[in-house]
Amino acid sequence: MDALPSSPLGWLCTGVTLLFGVTVLCMAKRSPVEKADVLVWRLLPALLGLLCAATLGAGGGLVVFCAVCLVSSAYLGVRALLPVGDKAVLITGLWGVVNNAGILGIPADAELLPMSTYRRCMEVNFFGAVEVSKIFLPLLRKSQGRLVNVSSMAGGIPLPRYAAYGASKAALSMFSGVMRQELSKWGIKVAAIHPSGFRTGIQGTSDLWDKQIKELMENLPADTRQDYGEDYLLGLKSYFLHMPAYCNADLSPVLSAVLHALLAKRPHGLYTPGKGAYMSLCIFCYFPLWFYDFFISKMLSTESLPRALRTSEAESKNL
Repeated sequence: MDALPSSPLGWLCTGVTLLFGVTVLCMAKRSPVEKADVLVWRLLPALLGLLCAATLGAGGGLVVFCAVCLVSSAYLGVRALLPVGDKAVLITGLWGVVNNAGILGIPADAELLPMSTYRRCMEVNFFGAVEVSKIFLPLLRKSQGRLVNVSSMAGGIPLPRYAAYGASKAALSMFSGVMRQELSKWGIKVAAIHPSGFRTGIQGTSDLWDKQIKELMENLPADTRQDYGEDYLLGLKSYFLHMPAYCNADLSPVLSAVLHALLAKRPHGLYTPGKGAYMSLCIFCYFPLWFYDFFISKMLSTESLPRALRTSEAESKNL
């Protein structure tokens, strides 16, 4: 009987430590990966507080309880509390991976692009993201964190002159969807982001463009070069120079999507930031393909035609 607290303060100390211990047990049950660590460092103050309250009295128990709390807080202080939704989540490792690296190549007709452009786009835009994801997935499984892949509007809908870039981003979008399904059992949430045109400098410099145009023209078969004509090929550079004018300089919609994917309690599987991204995807998914092709041809209309088509058009008018 002497071991029980004999004052209201002692009973208060005992009640607080018991409540603290029950709370920690519930936390450990929800987070089995960190169960042993939680039990050792969170229950230790509660158990010592009970023991000291029973042996040293209420005052001594309260002092020891506070001291051990300070020690455990110092140990856990190196860990970060990340606000996810409306809660603070204890992160003991890597929380999120964002795959954002990407190259555009040269926007040109798919027939004109050298195979090296296709390979470069796939290596950076797809294989690079897959390899980075595979490296960090063991850490994400431990933290039950987030994987965010920045794809492109061109990865969800077909766009003229973006065959190499669009194919690599479409592969990344499909990879993201499969990862979303497979990793859900680990508690990992996966999101793909399909931005429309933003002014990021992905098109590269004028010198890089000249180098790619030269590579393109050197690898073209003679008959293909004849059918398209050099004026059409050189006109691709004009398209390059006008690209930034159609892109949004404000990157905040993309950044907001990335932050939501990383920190929201229930992130979306797909984000479409930017002008026209969601509308174009809806038209592609829900309208007949002939209507989508007509819509895209008007939205991305170009004045120039290959030489063979201009010649054929002129002959038909003279008949």
